Amino acid sequence: MRRLLLQILLLIGVLLGGAPSGVWAQEVSTESGEVAPQFGEESAEAKEKLDVVGLIFDHINDSYSWHIATIDGHHVEIPLLCIVRSEEGRWYAFSSARVSHGHSYEGFYVAPEGEKWEGKLVALGSNGEVYRPLDLSFTKNAAGLMINSLLLVAIILGVARWYRRRNYDVHAVPRGFVGAVEMLTMSIEDDIIRPSVGKDYKRYSPYLLTAFYFIFVNNLMGLVPAFPGGANTTGNIAVTLIMALATMFAVNVFGNKEYWKEILWPDVPVWMKFPIPLMPVIELFGVISKPFALTVRLFANILAGHTVILALTCLVFISVSMGTTMNIVMTIFSVLLSVFMLVLEILVAYIQAYVFTMLSSVFVGLSRKEHHAAHKTKK
Repeated sequence: MRRLLLQILLLIGVLLGGAPSGVWAQEVSTESGEVAPQFGEESAEAKEKLDVVGLIFDHINDSYSWHIATIDGHHVEIPLLCIVRSEEGRWYAFSSARVSHGHSYEGFYVAPEGEKWEGKLVALGSNGEVYRPLDLSFTKNAAGLMINSLLLVAIILGVARWYRRRNYDVHAVPRGFVGAVEMLTMSIEDDIIRPSVGKDYKRYSPYLLTAFYFIFVNNLMGLVPAFPGGANTTGNIAVTLIMALATMFAVNVFGNKEYWKEILWPDVPVWMKFPIPLMPVIELFGVISKPFALTVRLFANILAGHTVILALTCLVFISVSMGTTMNIVMTIFSVLLSVFMLVLEILVAYIQAYVFTMLSSVFVGLSRKEHHAAHKTKK
């Protein structure tokens, strides 16, 4: 039994070892100026040194194509749509395959490592200097957001279909996947949104539940190693920033008079408000800091989780040069820790969605409560 378990762990390690083979590929310039990958004996030295940092950042950073695998030196990728505007004002739309692996198209190319705007589309201007064009490209993260959003819509509509079919039976109890979704929805509604927001919680429930499921689905899909998963959507600070701004829009636009009175003219001694508006400035700073906290909390936790899992996986390849025995031990250690971290990240995926929804509900509730009115009523 132990021998069989060891063989299974070694097999998993071998399968995981095929993922970063593209990192060992070296690119050299040919006489025609194009870049071509070189393999075989010339890349033997490169195989001994795995670029762990490059591998990790290759996963967590955004890209113009969706890399699936590297087979015998050939990159299997899904090209995405690039949309850019040159300095002359002309718009260009082309496949990312035209600018991948060092190629250029109509003067546009992806900035290589070590240069300014590394990994982004750039172009050579009329003055001979490299500039960053207006870039509206459909990148990997954008494609991942689209796929995950469609998956979320399919899940919600599938659950709603069950209820539409059984609306004649008020005693029908959902089972399986529909029952799990109902249980999760009711727990968020009853335990977070209703007590945090207050009496008009139904006004905000659609947004808050959408935010919870959107983050939860994107977190889970980010843990799937193969297409259509693997996109680091919630580990991208631009995505978390937009979600935080959506929450703060709901808080500040729909906040009542009592909320703004507490910010602009709080219940403190007058000398702290006039002539120097000390407390209003502090309160306005709090309005700005809340979306910052929402942004960084989600972004940092998801990004850290992906980084740790990739670093643990790389132990298999780093230990190759340490000998067979050490490589076997480190492979088992790496696989066990990677599995543990994946299970932990599933829990983190839920916790981060839960925390974001809870904080958003609390912020909304603070903008809706009638503190002074309630105080006067008690008197």
